Amino acid sequence: MKMQNRILQNTLIASTLLIASMATSPLMAKVDDAQAKKLGAELTIVGAEAAANADGTIPAYTGGITEAPACYTGGSFLCNPFPDDKPLFVITAANAEEYKDKLSAGQLAMFKTYPDTYTMPVYQSRRTASLPTSVLDATKENAAKTTLASGGFGLKDYTVRGYPFPIPNDGNEAIWNHIVRYRGEAASRITGQATPQVNGAFNVVIFQDEFSFRHGLKDMAPGKDENVLFYFKQKVKSPARLAGNVLLVHETIDQVKEPRKAWVYNAGQRRVRRAPQVAYDGPGTAADGLRTTDNFDMYNGATDRYDWTLVGKKEMYIPYNNYKLDEKGLKYKDIIHAGHINPEYTRHELHRVWVVEAKLKSGTRHVYGARTFYIDEDTWQIAIIDHYDGRGNLWRVAQAYEMLYYQAQVPWYALETLYDLNAKRYLALGLENEEPVGVVFDKRYSSVEYKPAALRQSGVR
Repeated sequence: MKMQNRILQNTLIASTLLIASMATSPLMAKVDDAQAKKLGAELTIVGAEAAANADGTIPAYTGGITEAPACYTGGSFLCNPFPDDKPLFVITAANAEEYKDKLSAGQLAMFKTYPDTYTMPVYQSRRTASLPTSVLDATKENAAKTTLASGGFGLKDYTVRGYPFPIPNDGNEAIWNHIVRYRGEAASRITGQATPQVNGAFNVVIFQDEFSFRHGLKDMAPGKDENVLFYFKQKVKSPARLAGNVLLVHETIDQVKEPRKAWVYNAGQRRVRRAPQVAYDGPGTAADGLRTTDNFDMYNGATDRYDWTLVGKKEMYIPYNNYKLDEKGLKYKDIIHAGHINPEYTRHELHRVWVVEAKLKSGTRHVYGARTFYIDEDTWQIAIIDHYDGRGNLWRVAQAYEMLYYQAQVPWYALETLYDLNAKRYLALGLENEEPVGVVFDKRYSSVEYKPAALRQSGVR
């Protein structure tokens, strides 16, 4: 599908109400008093429209889930707070045209590529997102003071907690909301990644991830590593040929001024080395060529290689409240099927999303010539990305299956998928159903654990 079709689809944007009121300089993102007063009133504190949509199919926001439901008995695996919900309808290749104004080009392409097996069960929309008070307070503070820096590729006067731009002026600001969004003070997880063949055969690579925002470290001294947003360490646990390899990342806030710092430990060589390729379109870890480094977490890293356009808002069917997909004990073979994951375990809902277009700048390089992002208004998490090659053809479709980790008030993903329409293969990242623990948010790490010298010890098999 050519770029012209993508432009045509964007004429379907349902609401650009907020765009008209944001005609300020791209580097002056802080809002005036009149705009700030909308936060917590007609807008939620993170900038979503608080009211229901016109026909009530998207409900008003009433605060989301702020405490664990009665079915939750503790631990890192969650129960489904909506076990009795049934699909309102199912979108298939036969009826997709009826819903095309609420689907992305990539979603429509999935129906055409897999007409006999790809479906989208659509459920009642539930605005479950919630955040701790400290994050909401920081977001209000950021709205009044944070601006883009360094040509738009860093943040200035940012409280390193909360969202910097609840009322964004442009696409770059909207993407920054996703990049720095709240994922707990710190988190750890054991998670699987599958890259099935065309016939559905697959093996799972198991990772142990540890993540901490700078302010979440238990020993972080004031003024130290001020340009670091978070620390990330990923150890491969299996298969045996990869076990013990470790990736360490110090994610900087301004990656143009100070590029991301990354190191890898190779267990076979017992050697630590710098890893500048862990950025942009560098190959994803153990991904069989099916994702780039900046495909992880849907999108991560510096924004300097693209021109970003905030197109507007629209209503879309996106993956949401995917507790069934994250159910403990569900077998990976039941999730991973040929061509795409098993639709039986997915849940889609109608939500408002921000639409952001990214076009590769002249003179820069990336395997993706353009991308269209669809970002959930309640969480600033990217839900869907349509990826285009350098000739303007639709190439890959990313979908993130969002859920709220209600025990910690953390919106995050049950699973990330990236579908290659040409190869008819895909990558699924975030599998945890067969693992001994799920995501844990109550651990705290020390800065020593994120030093390159600690990698050898981390990589012991």
